[in-house]
Amino acid sequence: MSPAVAPRGRSSSSGHLSIGQVLARLTPEFPHLSASKLRYFEEQGLVTPLRTEAGYRKFSPSDVARVRTALTLQRDHDFKLARIREYLDAHDGEVDVALPPSILEAPRRYRRDELLASAGAAPGLLDAAISSGLVVAADTYDDRTLALLRALVALDGHGIQPRHVRGTRQAVEREVALVGSALAPLLRRTDAASRARANELAPELLRRLDEARSAFLAAALDRLTP
Repeated sequence: MSPAVAPRGRSSSSGHLSIGQVLARLTPEFPHLSASKLRYFEEQGLVTPLRTEAGYRKFSPSDVARVRTALTLQRDHDFKLARIREYLDAHDGEVDVALPPSILEAPRRYRRDELLASAGAAPGLLDAAISSGLVVAADTYDDRTLALLRALVALDGHGIQPRHVRGTRQAVEREVALVGSALAPLLRRTDAASRARANELAPELLRRLDEARSAFLAAALDRLTP
């Protein structure tokens, strides 16, 4: 589901709840829930409430279940918005959105030999990635490191070595710093709602920067291969 969701047409709202009723139902469990957060969830495509003829939002039982699940994943498991959306979309339309054990399992960790085997990488490539600052040496590694090493294996096959990728890593760090600067007003506040809003906005801003970078890359590729 795309973050930009087209508004639904006017429809019967029988059995649906207003924003105030949703807040009354969920704030005992989630005290920091607000009307603005519900509207933000709608903007991000987590829920798609109906609209009455007067323009008021009406949340279905499925919408309420999605909000409860999203808030639980944020509060108890520190899930980011993109992962929450992916999970909710896989259960779209369900009134009782349960959390299966699989989604809460601890991420897998890989020993060095397991990492190399899973990525199909030579030990020297991993050592080069570590010396180039792309990977931090550790006793075990996570799935992100595995994905990165697989990418480095593919690049190495075309003569692009880890040291050549350092500029990409540095560009990412600059983007993160840019997002941090944009979120500074929220991060300086001490209330939980502001911190939660910053946590929601950070991945969204990074995604927009990634979209801009993709556009620049596509234009550059056109110039490279006319």
